[in-house]
Amino acid sequence: MGFGGLAALALAASFLLTGCSTLGYYWQSVSGHLHIMAAARPIEELVQEPQTPEKLRERLELAQRIRNYAVTELKLPDNPSYHRYADLHRTAAIWNVTAAPAYSLELKTWCFPVTGCVGYRGYYDQARANADAAELAQEGYEVNVYPVTAYSTLGYMNWAGGDPLLNTFIGYPEGELARLIFHELAHQVVYAKNDTTFNESFAVAVERLGGERWLRTQASEKARQEYAAYDHRRQLFRELSRRTREQLEDLYQTPGLSSEQKEAGKEKIMADFRAGYEQMKQQAGGDPRVWRGYDRWVREANNAFFGAQAAYDELVPGFERLFHAEGDDWLRFYAAVRELEALPKQERHDRLKEGGIG
Repeated sequence: MGFGGLAALALAASFLLTGCSTLGYYWQSVSGHLHIMAAARPIEELVQEPQTPEKLRERLELAQRIRNYAVTELKLPDNPSYHRYADLHRTAAIWNVTAAPAYSLELKTWCFPVTGCVGYRGYYDQARANADAAELAQEGYEVNVYPVTAYSTLGYMNWAGGDPLLNTFIGYPEGELARLIFHELAHQVVYAKNDTTFNESFAVAVERLGGERWLRTQASEKARQEYAAYDHRRQLFRELSRRTREQLEDLYQTPGLSSEQKEAGKEKIMADFRAGYEQMKQQAGGDPRVWRGYDRWVREANNAFFGAQAAYDELVPGFERLFHAEGDDWLRFYAAVRELEALPKQERHDRLKEGGIG
C-alpha cells in the first residue's frame, strides 16, 4: 500500500525538468497509470450488468459501503476516488524497488517534482523493476522488489476520475479491504513532501483506527473472525520483524566495528530471524498456505526490506496518541496532523516519537 506510483499529472510536468536518461522511467509511469485509468469503469454500471460475476458484484457493493463510511464517519475526502473499478489482469498494480547499503537500513531515495523524495521507485512492469534492482545490486546496494496492490495519486487525478478500485485487492478480507481504502484516502488528506515515514505512518494510523471501527460497528461476526485470523498473522510477523530491525540498527550503529564484524553479526541476526519465523509458524498452526506471502518476504529479507518496513511502523503510535488527545475527533485530528506537517521534518518526528503530544 501507499504512494507507490507517481501522479501522471506530476510526471507529465517532469518531462520538462529532466534529461533524456530518465525519460524512459517517466514514460513508463505515465503510460502505466493512464492504462489503469482507461481500464476503469463506473461501479454503478458494473453492478447493474448481468454478466458481472456475482462475487465481484458483492465485493464492489461492499467497497461502496466502505467508501461511504470513510466519508461520513472518518471524514475522509468525498471525491471521485474508488467509485470506479479496473481489472488489470495481473496480481499487482506496480512493483516497487527499494535499496539500502550493506550496513545500514537507510533507504536510497529518488526525487521527483511535486511529490518530493521517496525511498522507493515504482514500475508498472515487473521485468523493468527487476532490471533496475539488478543495476543497483551491481552498485553494491541490497535491493528488494515487491508487489504493490494499490497506490494513491494524492488527489491529483480526481479531475480524471480518481483512483479506481482494482482486481489486485478487491478480494481482500472485508477488514483488510476497509483498511486499504482508508489508508489510500488518508494520503489525500495530508502529504508531507520528502517524508515517506511521516506519510505512511499517518496513513497506517488512519487505517488501523478506522478499520477497527468498521469491523466493530459494520461487519458481520464472520467477517470479524476472518479478519482476526488474518491480522493475527500480520501482527506476529511485524513484531518479529521489528525486533530484527532493532537488532540490525544497533549492530550497524555500534562504533568501532570492522566490516567483517558487522557482516558476522548481520548473518547471525538474519539466521535468528528466519529460525524465529519458522518457530512462529509452527506455534501458530493452521493451513501453511496462508503464510506463502510471508515465506517469500523472509527468503528475500535484507536491509532494503527492513528499511522499507520501518516507514510503515515507526511513527504510528505517536499518531494514535494524537488522535486520542484530540478527543477521537477525526477533523480535529487531521487539523493537528497538518500542523505537524508544517514543522521541520526532524521536529515533527521528535514530537511524534517522544510523546510531546497526547
